[in-house]
Amino acid sequence: MSRPRSFAPGSPLLLLLACAALCQDAPMTGELQCQCLQTHAALIHPKRIANVELFPEGPHCGVQEVIATLRDGREVCLDPTAPWVKMITTKILNSKIPVDQPALADTVIPMDRK
Repeated sequence: MSRPRSFAPGSPLLLLLACAALCQDAPMTGELQCQCLQTHAALIHPKRIANVELFPEGPHCGVQEVIATLRDGREVCLDPTAPWVKMITTKILNSKIPVDQPALADTVIPMDRK
């Protein structure tokens, strides 16, 4: 007795089912997780910072994340509990987001150069 062709060892259906079973627990692109594994608490001179991104705590991460992009292109996770980072965060939130608009999930604000 012969097997049905759809379940032949090299059939595309069998290959697709095997791949689906193996890939079930693989992380998906854009998976919800924290972006910062380590944070930087030491003061960074404002002239070295190109912009700052604020990510409030939420389902993607249980803590607020503050990511600075430096002028040389590197991204640095800042410690949101450091006093100088708190001051930057407060200044950005108070000056850039109108009270009558809801806050964005992530806010990118270029640093003012005076």
